[in-house]
Amino acid sequence: MERNDSGFTGTGLRRLRDVLARHVESGRIPGLVALVSRGGQTHVEAIGTLHHDGGTPMRRDTIFRMASTSKPVSVAATMVLLDECRLRLDDPVDQWLPELADRRVLTRIDAPLDDTVPARRPITVRDLLTSTFGLGMDMTALGTPIMNAVFEQGLTPDLPEPMPAPDEWIRRLGTLPLMYQPGERWQYHISNDLLGVLVARVTGLPFETFLRDRIFDPLGMNDTGFHVPADKADRLPTLYAPDPKTGEFHVWDGPANGRWSQPPAFPGGGGGLVSTVDDYHAYFQMLLNGGIHNGERILSRPAVQLMTTNRLTPEQQAARTTMARDNVHISFGQGQHGGWGFGMAVRTYQGDYAPAGQYGWDGGSGTSTYADPHNQLTAILLTQVGMTVPNAAHAIHDFWTTLYQAIDD
Repeated sequence: MERNDSGFTGTGLRRLRDVLARHVESGRIPGLVALVSRGGQTHVEAIGTLHHDGGTPMRRDTIFRMASTSKPVSVAATMVLLDECRLRLDDPVDQWLPELADRRVLTRIDAPLDDTVPARRPITVRDLLTSTFGLGMDMTALGTPIMNAVFEQGLTPDLPEPMPAPDEWIRRLGTLPLMYQPGERWQYHISNDLLGVLVARVTGLPFETFLRDRIFDPLGMNDTGFHVPADKADRLPTLYAPDPKTGEFHVWDGPANGRWSQPPAFPGGGGGLVSTVDDYHAYFQMLLNGGIHNGERILSRPAVQLMTTNRLTPEQQAARTTMARDNVHISFGQGQHGGWGFGMAVRTYQGDYAPAGQYGWDGGSGTSTYADPHNQLTAILLTQVGMTVPNAAHAIHDFWTTLYQAIDD
């Protein structure tokens, strides 16, 4: 581990490495890369290998599939457009996304798809940013006609089938009724992919191009994007989805000829990014700095405040609380933060070792990225083990528990 004077104890940092190494030595996680930063000093651990049967070791510049930790980063593109008054929070999205005009809404969550009433109002930009536009991944409604239709239409990044190109994707989305009235209830994921379509139509640029021009390049996020070029493929580990019963490693996505080996038809802001610990550190440190990176303003301070503080009412939040609390066997305890900003969770109470105010998110590919304004702390843990089993989630929990004990005030 890199050693510098910082806000961590030497004993705490050694213990952090020991805890992470134990997860790798157990054989349940082939490798990981962790970064912690505080007081202007950064510490990195790279432990294990890119593949479960050994071989190439993990390195600081290993490129990981970020899964849902894409959300806190990709949402920044929309915030740029808000800063520039090219969008307004309460603009109806109909003019850019006519497929979402004149919505119908199910009479109840398990109703047939034609049992609907008119939407009370149009969908707004704010609804998309807060994931309350009325449609999304609802783990409490699996098996209902609407959730079946979401899967059948290919609206989610369900490996191995890729999502269609943006115009076709939103055309399919527009054929479905909403689950809830716009602004009524938090619904996971689909809003974040929809924001990418919105950004592309407002700017006239591909979503990734706008992200690169306005976020990635200014922050030096040179290894972040929606695919891994051939000359970097040796830095991409195998992604595993272990068998929940036996723990046997099954390949979810390989580095050669895999999902991320070429540009996707749909650049999904909800879960499609690949990146490194240093790239994500640059982004989250920019948020901690109120939108500034190396003296250059990337986002306005009010935009960062909107993103990183709770935007939901208790009524809107109810579904998210239910998903985290009552489906803990699916989430392995992740997601119990109390609040949601724009594209990320926000802790509104101290339910574990992290204080209120911490913001960020976790990913189903075994990733975790958060910043903590109270302690001026940024930390990132990246693995290549999917959440079909609790192994990566256990490592994530132990990482944060140990890290907070290492803080030296």
